[in-house]
Amino acid sequence: MIDQELGRSSQGSEGVHEDSDTIGHDILVVQQSSEMSEQDSEMSEQDSEMTEPGSEMSGMTESVVLCAPDGSAAGTAPKAAVHHRDTPLHLAFSCYVFDPAGRVLVTRRAYDKRTFPGLRTNSCCGHPAPGESMRVAVLRRLWHEVGIVPAELDLILPAFRYRATAADGTVENELCPVYRALAATDEVTVHPPEVHEAWWVPWAEFAAQVDGTDPLSRWGVKQVEQLAALGPDPFAWPIGEPALLPAAATP
Repeated sequence: MIDQELGRSSQGSEGVHEDSDTIGHDILVVQQSSEMSEQDSEMSEQDSEMTEPGSEMSGMTESVVLCAPDGSAAGTAPKAAVHHRDTPLHLAFSCYVFDPAGRVLVTRRAYDKRTFPGLRTNSCCGHPAPGESMRVAVLRRLWHEVGIVPAELDLILPAFRYRATAADGTVENELCPVYRALAATDEVTVHPPEVHEAWWVPWAEFAAQVDGTDPLSRWGVKQVEQLAALGPDPFAWPIGEPALLPAAATP
């Protein structure tokens, strides 16, 4: 299925961006990583209680990269145990997916997520595994959460950072670079343990509705503010400089 999606994306992206070869290479890395994860999961069922339900790494101990205040790597920690009332700073990412009409994919987090359940938010979020590049991590989570292989993927906000506290006191504390992805079609397949629902909204409408009766995630509000400052056309946003990524991140 991933191969079929990649084929459609590569054929449909001519003239859009010179990114299809890179996307293709990174998708192969994702596939190889997934295959290794499946093999490891068969050998590591005893570790399954350490993995977040619905994770593509089920059966493995999923880890996140901890960060020092200057953005350098400061070790790793199990993802299932890292989020609490005093969550340490760690590496993550956010992605905003756009269709060819310029609509952004909005998602609602699954209601049984451990952190910020049921919240309206951006297209996809996640954490790169130790040693995993940011691009590969974004592609992995896009496929896992919403079934999308993008035709284009660009870094937009390399230095975004936030801290947010949920109603139950759980804290998110992340160095969270923001990416923009272009989907070849508007087809979406949500993964229920991660995403309750997903829908497409014109960017201007989405950017104007960050609060109200269905508030946007805390990180989403801050990201939309910074993205909107780059201009009204998401396709015209300047590409971020990889050198400004946290030192713990691999482009």
